[in-house]
Amino acid sequence: MEKLIITAALTGAEVTRELQPNLPIAPEEIAEESYKCYKAGAAIVHIHARDEEGNPTQSYDVYKEIKEKIEEKCDVIFQPSTGGAVWHSPEERLQPVELKPEMATLSCGTCNFGPDVFMNTEEYMEKFALRMKELGVKPELEVFERGMIENAKKLAKKGFVKTPMHFDFVLGVPGACPATPEDLMHMVNCIPEGSTWTVAGIGRHELPLATMAILLGGHVRVGFEDNIYYNKGELAKSNAELVARIVRIAKELGREIATPEEARKILGI
Repeated sequence: MEKLIITAALTGAEVTRELQPNLPIAPEEIAEESYKCYKAGAAIVHIHARDEEGNPTQSYDVYKEIKEKIEEKCDVIFQPSTGGAVWHSPEERLQPVELKPEMATLSCGTCNFGPDVFMNTEEYMEKFALRMKELGVKPELEVFERGMIENAKKLAKKGFVKTPMHFDFVLGVPGACPATPEDLMHMVNCIPEGSTWTVAGIGRHELPLATMAILLGGHVRVGFEDNIYYNKGELAKSNAELVARIVRIAKELGREIATPEEARKILGI
């Protein structure tokens, strides 16, 4: 098996300090949390920026500050979100790609997202994919529903996305695909041969799906964006604590952990 790539999704767009007092919000806090996750074993940090009031923002300048502060501390792969929050316009969401990060997320379809709708039209998926291709940014193809895999294949067939592709299965979002073992297996069996994949289980699904990914040869995303607890009713102390648990489980199961440089080779960056 390839070494395990661990992604730390540090902040997200929905979690607040009221829910998780240890949530990193300011650029310095996000950079410091990135460094701690890197030290714990993460190869990638998935970033959602917040403004000075703590609200989600897709500001180029804020992402630039976060990126630079992280680079001062370590060599972890910086992966900004182009999903943003459900109310951000496509133009706002695309801003961080102009920083030419090594990777960025590319959401592959529209779905219910709790009480809201996460909108991704074919036009804007192609626009996002083309701009990433022009700038040499590796897309992580975010899949919330089975049909989104077909959208990703269509992007590749049209030449907007290079192969082999890298998928992130985000399972357990209220309103989208559930997070059962059967759902994950179905997703894995539907992606093109040679693709790599990561799973992000939401809430209580984070740990069981992460363990499945370790055993199946996939990769793992953990962090406060997806889950704020360490155990039932026990808030995690940090994102790094969640990363460290995956490292321990992977070692118990005989799977080595990828460094950022090894992750780059696995992902073809």
